[in-house]
Amino acid sequence: MMRNRSNSGFTLIELMIAVAVLGILVAIAYPSYTNYIVKANRAFAKSFLMEVAQKQQQYLLDNRGYAATAADLKLDVANQPTEFKNFYTLDIDVDAGPPPGFTVTATPKAGTRQAGDGDLVINNKGEKTPADKW
Repeated sequence: MMRNRSNSGFTLIELMIAVAVLGILVAIAYPSYTNYIVKANRAFAKSFLMEVAQKQQQYLLDNRGYAATAADLKLDVANQPTEFKNFYTLDIDVDAGPPPGFTVTATPKAGTRQAGDGDLVINNKGEKTPADKW
């Protein structure tokens, strides 16, 4: 006499197909996710550079010259947003002039996901480079 056996569970083929589909989805989604994270970190850096440029303009009005250091602008490392200080370093270059000028650069830190993204630069004239990143 034959018993009717009910199959419960997945076969090996069904399991392998599910794993393959999941692998394809991850292969498509992960690069998009990392690209999104790089763009989000860049947006924080751009916002912070704009804040530094604004503080430089206020410093010029108050002191008749631009600040040579972040400390002069009261932007010590503790006050920098974590989204900036974890991925970028800040560099301020001042030209005494005449006319006076400044260039603020955010350089991605080596070993972070921002490393290949390139520098972000803004100056006293409001010029932002590279244009495709702003």
